[in-house]
Amino acid sequence: MTFIEFFKKQFIDEGTTTRKMLSRIPDGKWDYKPHEKSMDLKRLATHLADLPGWIHMTFTTDQIDFAQPYEQPQIDTTTDLMAYFEKRYAEGLSALVPENESLLEKPWTLRNGDTIYSTDPKIEILRMSFSQQIHHRAQLGVYLRLLDIPIPGSYGPSADESTFV
Repeated sequence: MTFIEFFKKQFIDEGTTTRKMLSRIPDGKWDYKPHEKSMDLKRLATHLADLPGWIHMTFTTDQIDFAQPYEQPQIDTTTDLMAYFEKRYAEGLSALVPENESLLEKPWTLRNGDTIYSTDPKIEILRMSFSQQIHHRAQLGVYLRLLDIPIPGSYGPSADESTFV
């Protein structure tokens, strides 16, 4: 199995789980924050919906610079959110093709203007992108739990789906 084949399977599996989580967000709760230091639900959900597109970005760029504008659409409904997720998911999936295997060792830089946070091989950026999706999906799970919204299972049934609770 090539790395691209491995990442493609992971991408599809994690996308299915992320799609289930995002679809549970109710309209009208976008301003919810469990803590003053937390992102509001809208920002968290939009970031999570955007992350699959980072796979495409990793293969088509050599860096991201947080000092530059990063455009995301206005999300006002769960329908908007899901459409954005599907767009970014399709972009990410389109980059997981055999010819990109040769790009995995090329360097990619994470920076904010002159401050360089890291320069790593693109394969490491892919791993980080997947980890970010899982991390922020777990955060979303906490938000949903605190809003008393049933949580879908990720790697098996959740407490809301299990008969063993």
